[in-house]
Amino acid sequence: MAAMSTRGHSIVIEGHDGTGKSTQAALLVKWLQNKGIQTFEAHEPAGTPLADKLREIIKDGTLERDPHTDLLLFTAARIEIAKQEEAALASGKWVIKARNWLSTLAYQGSGSGVSTTTIESVTKQFLPNFYLHPSLQIVLYVPQEVRRARISLRGLNEPNDTFESKDVMFQERVANAYETIAQDRNALLLDASPSIDELHATITHIIETQFNV
Repeated sequence: MAAMSTRGHSIVIEGHDGTGKSTQAALLVKWLQNKGIQTFEAHEPAGTPLADKLREIIKDGTLERDPHTDLLLFTAARIEIAKQEEAALASGKWVIKARNWLSTLAYQGSGSGVSTTTIESVTKQFLPNFYLHPSLQIVLYVPQEVRRARISLRGLNEPNDTFESKDVMFQERVANAYETIAQDRNALLLDASPSIDELHATITHIIETQFNV
């Protein structure tokens, strides 16, 4: 009888735009693979045919809607993505992703005024426990001037992007929310100001220490 695979770990790297979370998630995937660890890189809100369609709606800034609608759209996409994540974890793969529902707490919550209670209630109703409580959550932050410079260089302020095109006050509410979110949700808060390589080294050291890899 074949031995069962050890369940994998789920690691989320969160943060406001300009913190480099997607870059760090991709680097972490390569680092783990070089160690012989199988990975599944999940992307929110995308990754399945239905989630991809929902992402198109979510990202379309020409479609006006209530922020509660965004909460429900994101949740619907996450339901589909979580099925892939569960299958990957069950097979022993590590799930790595650059966002999860903490983004909704920041953007729809602090940014747009949806209550934390509502966001948590909806998420808990439809998403499994492994999604709500990853093996490790890292929240990246950078000082305001660094964040703005990085966003400017990336050309993120495109008019048809629902969230990136919102005003400066919205962006500041979202960015400032992440520190509180990290404290409230048992996430590790890391300064993302150092170079990409330095931050990657910090993250991999944390992974080595916590998971003995």
